[in-house]
Amino acid sequence: MYIPHQYKNGNIAEVKDFLAKNSFGILVNQVDGKPWATHIPLELDTTDDGKDVLVSHISKANPQWKHFEENDNVLCIFNGPHSYISSSWYKEEEVPTWNYIAVHVYGKIKILTEEEVMASMHKLVDKYEEHSENPISLDHLSEKTLRQVKGVVGFQITIDSIQAAYKLSQGREHDHERIIEALENTKNPNSKDIAKRMKG
Repeated sequence: MYIPHQYKNGNIAEVKDFLAKNSFGILVNQVDGKPWATHIPLELDTTDDGKDVLVSHISKANPQWKHFEENDNVLCIFNGPHSYISSSWYKEEEVPTWNYIAVHVYGKIKILTEEEVMASMHKLVDKYEEHSENPISLDHLSEKTLRQVKGVVGFQITIDSIQAAYKLSQGREHDHERIIEALENTKNPNSKDIAKRMKG
């Protein structure tokens, strides 16, 4: 991903926190020579030997998984908040722009065993049920229901590199106060989140 220097976020702890909180991403690889993308939760995890990985699963009906072995290099794209930035909020004339947070993760993918898939699903469900009013647990689902796991292919992506773009009006600090005020006055949750990020 092209990232101008001033927008590059090299704070790996901050970026990992972003990935943990914005885990719904896009898995991209090649299928029959063409780019193929699937929108899925991609959970950040750590292996027993301390390697950062992403873990997820897709339907066996999705042909994407059949191409993992022939080319195990994949790209995962994560989008954070984003907002239009009007140049009417600037002190001097300039073109409008867009503020955003985006993270690209590159790595090597491998298919998991059925037992590993089930373990990852337990973690996934427990994470997102934690704050539910009536949380469910896979431990309490019937064998019939859990047999649906046979219809998915689980995988783990060993992370090779992470590229993070945090475009938050860097270089226009003299306009930040007006930009933040304008963003906070919108009804758009994304715009409000960008304002919060600009405040640091």
